Amino acid sequence: MNLAAEDIRFIKEHLGEWLAEQSLGKPPAVYEIELRERMVRVEEELKNQRELIKTILEQMDKRFDATQKEMDRRFEAMQNEMNRRFDAVDKRFETLQNEMNRRFEVLTRRIDRFMIWSYAVTLTVGGLVVTLLKLLL
Repeated sequence: MNLAAEDIRFIKEHLGEWLAEQSLGKPPAVYEIELRERMVRVEEELKNQRELIKTILEQMDKRFDATQKEMDRRFEAMQNEMNRRFDAVDKRFETLQNEMNRRFEVLTRRIDRFMIWSYAVTLTVGGLVVTLLKLLL
């Protein structure tokens, strides 16, 4: 079926009205008001979402701060415990060092006595040998 030019012109003239009736063309005033109300509700919801995100971020910051404080407290406790243990090890090494020094002093006195006795015995024997050799010769 072919449309005449007059039919096409008629369709073009009335197409806008028909689309407006179906809410597909220019929206009527009621539809515009409804769109504006929707936009206001969307803007309010976006504002609420923004505030909710801000609140969540603040709570996360508080939690991070609390976690940081707890970690600092635990690390400080660990550091104190490590320092206490290192001090105990230092005291033990100091005790061992003192014990070793005492033993070396005892050993040094024994060696000194041994050297004195060895020197005295060597001189005495040497003197006796010399005396015997002079007497016998």
